[in-house]
Amino acid sequence: MLKTLLLNPPSFENFDGGASSRWPATREIESYWYPVWLGYAAAMIRDLGGESRLLDAGPHHIGPEETAQIAKDYEFVVLFTSHVGFSIDVKIAERMKELNPALKIAFVGPPVTTHPEVALTASPAIDFVTHKEFDYQVTRFAAGEPLDKIPGVHFLQNNRMVSTPPEPLVTDLDKFPWVTPIYKRDLDITKYNVPFLLHPYIAFYSTRGCPAQCTFCLWPQTFDDHTQRKRSVQDVANEVEWALDAFKPEGLQEIFFDDDTFAYFRKRMVEMSAAFKPLKFQWSSTARASLDYDTLKVMKDAGCRLFIVGFESGNDQILKNIKKGINAAQSLQFVKDCKRAGIKVHADFIIGLPGETRETIKETIRYAKEMDAETLQVSVAHAYPGTEMYEWFRSNGVILNTTMSDELGQQLPMANFPHLSGAEMLDWVHKFYDEYYFRPKPIYRIVRGAIFKPAERKRLYKEAREFLATRARRREITRSGQI
Repeated sequence: MLKTLLLNPPSFENFDGGASSRWPATREIESYWYPVWLGYAAAMIRDLGGESRLLDAGPHHIGPEETAQIAKDYEFVVLFTSHVGFSIDVKIAERMKELNPALKIAFVGPPVTTHPEVALTASPAIDFVTHKEFDYQVTRFAAGEPLDKIPGVHFLQNNRMVSTPPEPLVTDLDKFPWVTPIYKRDLDITKYNVPFLLHPYIAFYSTRGCPAQCTFCLWPQTFDDHTQRKRSVQDVANEVEWALDAFKPEGLQEIFFDDDTFAYFRKRMVEMSAAFKPLKFQWSSTARASLDYDTLKVMKDAGCRLFIVGFESGNDQILKNIKKGINAAQSLQFVKDCKRAGIKVHADFIIGLPGETRETIKETIRYAKEMDAETLQVSVAHAYPGTEMYEWFRSNGVILNTTMSDELGQQLPMANFPHLSGAEMLDWVHKFYDEYYFRPKPIYRIVRGAIFKPAERKRLYKEAREFLATRARRREITRSGQI
């Protein structure tokens, strides 16, 4: 077995990169998602008797040179890349090869699935790339199998790309080992902070894939598919029970189920809640605004605290344009039901989707205020290659010719509509935040949550400074005329 480093690489300051981040970017507030995908491969190599290490450079503040120095002592590196961080990832790979010419390097992640030849020809430091999910491909390579015998890989041979036919995606997810023991071995969970989650938290998956058809969503379209494959309820509950005990010394406060969409189907949520309730723990998850009050109440009684929900817009035509599959009225009722059940909601909205105008933005801001979710995130539309929305942007000739996102790791506008410039979209993001949070209800919630908890006051102060600093950087970019 090759001694293997599973790497989520450093890129920009406060950059939450490719490995399990569905929206790779420098965050307005420093926060990181767990590198779940790499954790699976690390566990599989371990279970075969190999030596593996999961290195998540960003949250552990390990820079490019230190990363390269660590990698030189390995025989094989699996690097999870992103569209935003790719050019920096290539430089890190080249530095690793410089320090250890015998090192083998695989790039994995959505960018190499959608553009394998571009990735391979970017640098001779990249030995091969994978197609979609990579668990078995990198494990088989680490075990010594030749590339031409491994399904679902791309590599160069005589300056031409060779592609092996991919196998069907794995459906029996219970065959995979748990990732939480890898977290315990390799990660410091106190380094992972998300503003609306309790700290410290851990995150892992109960499913792969998402049946929703949203045109902007990167993962189902380029990586883990629209077919939702499920772990058994008992396997998920068993991992929860193990993790609650294992991370007790670190003061674990919450488990987050970071599925593409965890809370989707009523029957599974009822079964999951029945398995969770005896464990008596707090948990949060991603969710779709499709569950009824009775189901939400069952989930609350089983420890559910908060949902992350992508509402995107308050305009029904825009929701149709992006194939959201849920209308604004349904989402509004869902949040009302969550409040009634006692479950908090973190709402995600996007400015600049197909069909956006100044009037629809104002409509969405009014809608968000009426919804009055506990917390809110507003992003500017950024469609990645391989998504249906990217093709819409390209076919309508609105994509901006800018490299600013790559240079800063910022999620900046990538489209200029004839009636709505990218710079104005970014300005609307700031207005959205101001109009939403500078109201009595949100101010009261924030103050109430921090007034009796010194740790929360400290975190709130830090997050406020980071948010204002990021806003200032973005406004400087806008004023400079670079978008």
